[in-house]
Amino acid sequence: MREGIVGPGLALKNAFKGEADIVATIICGDSYFAENMDAASDFVVEAVKKYGADGFVAGPAFNAGRYGTACGAVCKAVGEKLEIPTVSAMYVENPGVDLYKKYTYIVSAADSARGLGKAVPAMASIILRQMKGEKLGTPAAEGYIERGVRVNKFYDEVGAERAVKMLISKLKGEKFETEYKMPVFDRVEPRPALKDVSKATIALVTSGGIVPFGNPDHIAASSAQNYGEYSIAGVDDLKEGEYQTAHGGYDQTYANQDPDRVLPVDVMRKLEKEHKIGKLYDYFYATVGNGTGVANAKRFGTEIGRSCTAKLTPLSSPPPEAPALVAVQRWSKKSKGLVYLWFTCVPLPQYP
Repeated sequence: MREGIVGPGLALKNAFKGEADIVATIICGDSYFAENMDAASDFVVEAVKKYGADGFVAGPAFNAGRYGTACGAVCKAVGEKLEIPTVSAMYVENPGVDLYKKYTYIVSAADSARGLGKAVPAMASIILRQMKGEKLGTPAAEGYIERGVRVNKFYDEVGAERAVKMLISKLKGEKFETEYKMPVFDRVEPRPALKDVSKATIALVTSGGIVPFGNPDHIAASSAQNYGEYSIAGVDDLKEGEYQTAHGGYDQTYANQDPDRVLPVDVMRKLEKEHKIGKLYDYFYATVGNGTGVANAKRFGTEIGRSCTAKLTPLSSPPPEAPALVAVQRWSKKSKGLVYLWFTCVPLPQYP
């Protein structure tokens, strides 16, 4: 904790235009916070209480998932325990949004720091108006993300009249805004379980960023725009110096020392030799999940599934169980913590 302004707080002070001052800045690494959430939240609450602050600002976190979660968690803790207004700013796909939007106002921000210039004034406006006791308007008018909180509002026209006007506008192709948006759920139906994994072809797909040394496809450390397809035919072990991680969201040391900690090729080869799986697919697919947008992730999954399908040649004598791409995850005591992996499941060719 430091007295006064540090970093982006200067932009926030300028946005206050003399109506508020920053008394202290609390600095915390997002990895530390994720591992010590309760203790870190308690520390923040006590610090804010010590300074007698009238409001609390966290972030902006943009599309950094752990940062967004930390911002949301401390805003929730400060708001509930000290009963003072709070605000943060995040990209709409940041996981912190869904977790904490009901507990604090979250300004809709860009996916990277290039959006700082727009996020800070909006954060300043919302926190100042809260401290003044002013009632905030709609999310569209104020620039914050919808919180899923229903409020009563009085209109001059009854609901039937408003509904008919919206319907007419829709029929004419004109712009209109519904008064109650229906929630959108992204449901993914799981594939049927494999009846006999000993006859299945297993393909590995990871968002842990494991790539051949040098990162030949230039996969970004965060907010990936692409993925890589790499042959592991004849490879029994991913060795240091031959493979590496491109991921920028965790400590790369242990993954680079033994890439199998993230992509368990060694274990899969062992299972293959023991005939516990039918075959390890000759290619693996890798991208980075750190800040990667949902739209890109869906595209990656679809294209990877098609690639697997195209490469597999139907067998003249079909196996009892058609091959499928399945999820595999490895935990290693040597890894100094769990490196999260992302896998996808897609159907492969059906056999007559």
